[in-house]
Amino acid sequence: MAEATKSAKLSIDGNDFDLPILSPSVGPDVIDIRKLYSQAGVFTYDPGFTSTASCDSTITFIDGNKGELLHRGYPIDQLADKSHYLEVCYLLLYGELPSAAQAEDFESRVTNHTMLHEQMQFLFRGFRRDAHPMAIMVGVVGALSAFYHDSTDINDPWQREVASVRMIAKMPTIAAMAYKYTIGQPFVYPRNDIDYASNFLRMCFAVPAEDYEVNPILSRAMDRIFTLHADHEQNASTSTVRLASSSGANPFACIAAGIACLWGPAHGGANQACLEMLREIGTVDRIPEFIARAKDKNDDFRLMGFGHRVYKNFDPRAKVLKQSADEVLELLGVEDNPTLQVAKELEKQALADPYFADKKLFPNVDFYSGIILEAMGFPTSMFTPIFAVSRTVGWISQWKEMIVDPQLKIGRPRQLYTGAVQRDYVDIEKR
Repeated sequence: MAEATKSAKLSIDGNDFDLPILSPSVGPDVIDIRKLYSQAGVFTYDPGFTSTASCDSTITFIDGNKGELLHRGYPIDQLADKSHYLEVCYLLLYGELPSAAQAEDFESRVTNHTMLHEQMQFLFRGFRRDAHPMAIMVGVVGALSAFYHDSTDINDPWQREVASVRMIAKMPTIAAMAYKYTIGQPFVYPRNDIDYASNFLRMCFAVPAEDYEVNPILSRAMDRIFTLHADHEQNASTSTVRLASSSGANPFACIAAGIACLWGPAHGGANQACLEMLREIGTVDRIPEFIARAKDKNDDFRLMGFGHRVYKNFDPRAKVLKQSADEVLELLGVEDNPTLQVAKELEKQALADPYFADKKLFPNVDFYSGIILEAMGFPTSMFTPIFAVSRTVGWISQWKEMIVDPQLKIGRPRQLYTGAVQRDYVDIEKR
C-alpha cells in the first residue's frame, strides 16, 4: 500500500476536510476518499469508475497517453517479441520471469492439466448445437467447481495454486471443445508433446480421420494473440472477477463471471465487430465511401478496429500484432478472401490519410487479431472465446492478488439515488 505524503483539502458548507494523497510507483496520484463519508457525510459520484482506483495492484500498468503497457514492469512489445505466452503467465502469476528450471516446471504442470474430466463431455452435449461458444464456456467454466472440489477453498494457498494452473491449462480445451461442438465435429483431446498455442490450434482444426500439423507461423501468431491479451489492468471483466471474488466465491465461479462480462460487444467482442464491419464494406472499391462516412461528423458510422478508449496515441499491442498479421497473410494469402483484401487496403488507406493520423485513430489490437483469426479459419463466434483463453491468466493473477490483500472488503459501490422519497402504502381498492 502506498504511503500518503501529501493531502488535498475539500471544503463543504464551510467545513474543511483533509484527504490523503497516495503516490504510486508510476502513474497519477490518487486521492484517498475511504473516510470521506464517515467524516463529511458525502459520497463521490463516478459512473463507470473512470476516475476511481478500486484497488492497489502490482501486476499491470497502462499509460494511455504514452501508448505504454507494462506487465510487472516489462514492456508488452518486449514480452511479445522475446517471450512466449506461458512465460508471461508465470510472470503475471508470480511477479518475476522464471529461471529455466522454473519455466520447465510450470509448463509441465500446465501441460499435464489440459485434459477435462471425462464426464464433462456430457455437459457439452446438454447445449443446443447452435449455442454460442461463449454461452458454453460460461456454463462449463462455472461447472468446473462441481468437478474439482479439491481446489475451491480460497483460504488454502495450495488449492489456490492448483485452481490457477487448472484454469490456465483447461481453458483452451474448453474453448476448442465448444467450437467443435457447435460445428458437429468430434472433440480432439490435447497432447502433451506440443506447445500451448499449437495444442489449441490442433484441438480446433484436427479431425480423427487424419493427422494435423501446426504451421509454426500460425502457432507463433496464436501465441502472440494470447500474450497480447493476457492482462489489461482493471477493465470491465477483470473488475467483475475482483467483485465476484470479494464475496469469497470459488475461483471457477469468479472466472465464469469474467467470461460473462467479456462476452459484451463493448469489451471482448470488438474484434468480431471489426470483421463484421469489413464484411459490410464488402469490396475494396467501397473503402473510400466508408472512410468518407467515418470523417462525417453527422454520420454515426465509425471504423471499428481503429483507435482505443484507453490508448490516446497508439495501441502498443497493435504494432507487434501487425507483424504477425503480415506473416499470416503472406503464408495463407488473401486472393480468395475478399474480407482480408478489404482489411489490407483499409489499413493502407487509413494510415495514409492525415485525418486519422491527426486524430490518432490507428489500427488497434482488435483490428489485427480479427484479421489473423479470420485468415486462420476461425468463425467470428470464436473470437471472444479466444480472448477469454488469453485473459484467463490475467483474471487469475488479479484474483490471487486480491485474495491475500489485507485491505480486502466485499465490493459495495454506492449510488446517487434519484427515485421517490418515502411514501405510505395505499390499499389496492383506493388506487
